[in-house]
Amino acid sequence: MTQITLKNISRYFPAARGTSWKAVDDVSLEIKAGEIVGLLGPSGCGKLTLLNIVAGLDEGYEGSFTVQGRRLKDQLAAGFRMAYVFQEPRLLPWKTVRQNIEFVLEAAEFPRSQWREKTDRVLDLVELTRFADFRPMQLSGGMQQRASIARAFAIEPDILLMDEPFSALDELTARRLRQSLLNIWQSFRSTILFVSHNALEATFLGDRVLVMSRGPAGRIREEIDLGHLSRPRMDDDDALFQQSKAVVRSLSRYAGRDTDM
Repeated sequence: MTQITLKNISRYFPAARGTSWKAVDDVSLEIKAGEIVGLLGPSGCGKLTLLNIVAGLDEGYEGSFTVQGRRLKDQLAAGFRMAYVFQEPRLLPWKTVRQNIEFVLEAAEFPRSQWREKTDRVLDLVELTRFADFRPMQLSGGMQQRASIARAFAIEPDILLMDEPFSALDELTARRLRQSLLNIWQSFRSTILFVSHNALEATFLGDRVLVMSRGPAGRIREEIDLGHLSRPRMDDDDALFQQSKAVVRSLSRYAGRDTDM
């Protein structure tokens, strides 16, 4: 079932002296329920703009955006759940890891009687059970991001959005977190749309990778289907590495200034 549908999305932002510039130009996209899709492209191509439109944080676009055929606001009002994982963990520093997760469960109106079970489940999936009563400042950066991922999945989101959630981490830690993400996704099967600059990361995580051309007026120029790569995936798999090289070639192809094709 198609869950996210973008049709002919364009987004203009004000510029100097009454002019405007176009961040994204005529983008159309469909994402199926339970699919993991990566958005890649040069800086300034409009990846984050598209992510924020899907998140409902940006409503100044032209075109059509629906979730299962309905407006996002209507779906959220009907109990649809969406979560967002940012580049930094954004944990509340005065609360423990458990309390950070309980905070979003309360906001999502889960009964208090379910909080411990749901919190314990996601902490176990990201291997943070014994750190449940630690505060963020007592954890490493990687552990904080694992807690952030656990918090996002705790509300059992229909859609999970991610903005380069592993970009601030060293590569070994990032690899562990990518695997943690997929482990927890296996349990919830949320639809995931994520932004990345890392071709290997996108290939490791995604069912599809969408490559955007350089902005302004960024467009989706190529779709790379990764369905032939079986799960679970291994970072040192040669097929995965060769596919990531194809993604790099696509990124290089569209890194120049956008032209009509």
